[in-house]
Formats: sequence, structure tokens, C-alpha cells
Amino acid sequence: MTTAIYFHPICQLHEMGAHHPESPARMKTMMNAFRESGLDRILEYRLSPESTERDIRRVHTQDMINKAKDNIPEPGDYYPLDETPLNHYSWKAALRTTGAALAATDAVLSGEIRNAFCIERPIGHHSTIGEAMGFCVFNSLAIAAMHAIKERKLERVAIVDIDVHHGNGTEDIFSYEPSVLMVSYYQQYLYPFCGNEKERANMVNVPVPPGTGGDVIRRVVTEKWLPALHRHKPEMIFISAGFDAHRDDQLGDMNLVEEDYAWITRQVMDVADQYCQGRIVSFSEGGYNLKALAGSVVAHVKTLAGQS
Repeated sequence: MTTAIYFHPICQLHEMGAHHPESPARMKTMMNAFRESGLDRILEYRLSPESTERDIRRVHTQDMINKAKDNIPEPGDYYPLDETPLNHYSWKAALRTTGAALAATDAVLSGEIRNAFCIERPIGHHSTIGEAMGFCVFNSLAIAAMHAIKERKLERVAIVDIDVHHGNGTEDIFSYEPSVLMVSYYQQYLYPFCGNEKERANMVNVPVPPGTGGDVIRRVVTEKWLPALHRHKPEMIFISAGFDAHRDDQLGDMNLVEEDYAWITRQVMDVADQYCQGRIVSFSEGGYNLKALAGSVVAHVKTLAGQS
């Protein structure tokens, strides 16, 4: 079975201003990196379908949905959705991004593909139940995980967040959902300036100081994540694949490199192989130095595709 890439061209049109770090160049960089590395010859490319409002309501409030849907700006203008500027194409891009999450989940669960990587634009892991935050609109990963539980009747899923910023939206959504285990690291004292203040058995979110490198993160994975994942025995794993903990990324101050992302991916795949037939869906989150993003996403997807 293959690794699929879910994307849609309209997601390239979502943008938040000329100098915004979460720019359309990020999606282009990832697609070019797959081609230049030769990965495109073994990946399966799938266009993202649109989700429905019903799909999004499994996670977000109708008021939040309406605020995005009913305030589509004219071309060239922007509408402030909480912290996230929307342009004329953002609503449609958000529907395609959440649609990718659902389609990838169903395709993996049905055995069509082994795993998938979804190119998210807009990204999602900061969005809470009722608020869009931190460059995010809808929390696509959370929507996919909830779909797996409520519609596909999985009893246990796991979420792995490797972004430099804490996935506060994902934690907010699943803090009281024991069928979901979330594990993450994040740089402390960095946006969104929170993380796991209320410890819960299903939340293993580990703050690390600025300057943290791959040696420390590998210990976090080995000593904290893996025991929790083995106890949980997930039937599917979802990854918030942010690459802004890379040493060259300007929005964080951690020191990971491409080999660290490949190593983390292999550990997650080993758990997936043991408990859930390798079923993984990964979502692009942060990563703003384009050269570091290209190398990191290739390391991640190459490992998912069994080519590392």
C-alpha cells in the first residue's frame, strides 16, 4: 500500500497578507520538495474534497463556523476571524483542508492506502472549540479524530504533535475525551503561552526550554510518549506535523534537524505497526523557514512511505 498526499489548489490561494509567515509559498515549497527529492514517483496524489458544516460541527461551534462563512471578504480585502485574517478564498480552502482530513482518515481505515500526509492551508492545531487562533481556522486533525471515533467507531486514537508551539486547540477539544491520547513537546514561554496546566491522564504534553535539541526530544519520546502510547494501544494515530522546531526556523528557538523528524516518525510508525496496522494520517502545521521546511517534510514523508 502507498502513502497519499492530499492537497487542493485553492488552498494555495488562502493568504493573510504579503508579509505573513504562513504564506502560500509554504505549500509550493512542500510540493516542489516532493518532486525534487524523487518522492513524487512513489506517492499517490489525491485532490481534497470539500467537507460539510456537519463535519466541522463535530468539533467547532456553529457560531464559529458562521463567522467564517458569513464574512467572506472581497478579493484584496481581509476579514479578522479572531486572530486569523481571512481572504476571499479562505472559506473554500478551509472546507478543502477539513475535507482532506476526513477523506484521508476514511481511505486509511478502509485499507486503500497505508498512511497519508495532508497539506493544510489554513493550518489547524491552535483552533479551539469556539475560537480561531494562531494562523488557524478549523482544527482539521481534531475533526478527523472525532470522525474516526463518532462515525467510524474507533475506541482509541492517539494524537502526536511535533510543532514548536503547543497545540492548545487540540488539547482544549480532547481534554475530557478519554478515547483520545495526546502526546507532544513544545517550547515553553512561546505562543500560545500555555500548555497542560491541568494534568490529565490522556494529555502528555511536555514543555521544553528554548535551545532544546534532538537529544532531549528523543528522551522525551522514549521516556514519556512511548510508554503512554503503548498503554493506550491506539487504533489510529494522527500527527500534527509542524516543522518549526527546526534549528533554522525563525518563529521558534529549538534545535531539531531533519534526522530528528525522521527518527520521531519512525517511533510513531512502530507504535502504529504494533497496534493499528500502520494507520497514520499526518497534517502539515508550522514551519516557516522554507529551506528547513523542504528538508523536514521530505524526511517525514519519506519515512512514512518506507523510503528512509
